[in-house]
Amino acid sequence: METVSSHRQEQGEQVNLKSLTPTYIFTKRCFDLLASLLGLVLLSGVFLVIAVLIKIDDPHGKVFYSQTRLGKGGQYFQMWKFRSMVVGADKMVDQLLEQNEVAGAMFKIKNDPRITRVGRVLRKYSLDELPQLYNVLVGDMSLVGPRPPLPREVRKYTDYDRQRLAVIPGITGLWQISGRNDVDFSEMVALDIRYINRASNYQDIKILFKTILVVIHPKGAY
Repeated sequence: METVSSHRQEQGEQVNLKSLTPTYIFTKRCFDLLASLLGLVLLSGVFLVIAVLIKIDDPHGKVFYSQTRLGKGGQYFQMWKFRSMVVGADKMVDQLLEQNEVAGAMFKIKNDPRITRVGRVLRKYSLDELPQLYNVLVGDMSLVGPRPPLPREVRKYTDYDRQRLAVIPGITGLWQISGRNDVDFSEMVALDIRYINRASNYQDIKILFKTILVVIHPKGAY
């Protein structure tokens, strides 16, 4: 089965970096810098409210949660989120692997028992991702791009899958506006490669606007 799957992937679209022109890369970074800085300032009140709610719901845990992820070229960095799970959630993964509902090198459970009450709301409306504006500000991430994977996920990647690491990862992307967790891993990889091969400022802006609509009317988020 794995051999057949790998063969099918090899026949798929391959990454072509011709669209990543110096002009595009420069304007994308400038936009990321300005937008992330403005977002952190304007949303500071929202950050405070979310922090208070997290502490009320689970006073023993931290407000923020950092996790090692892989960025462009497989470089490690610390990705920040609002904590949406119980303390020690990472240590519970092995116990829940059999319940994984996403095919491929990802781990997702629709009714994950590790998620807190406040965390469920944060994740539904993607509010737990807001601290990643800091990652965008310092250059670890972009506003738009493939989602940064976990090291344990990348260890399962085929050469085809690793193509999604060719660019700086993003907070949102084609996967988020195409159904998120309703889209399986192989489809996510295909969407990421399509995004890279058609990279443009217009595409990024289009994805950002569609992301706003998805956040307002979430589908496939858990």
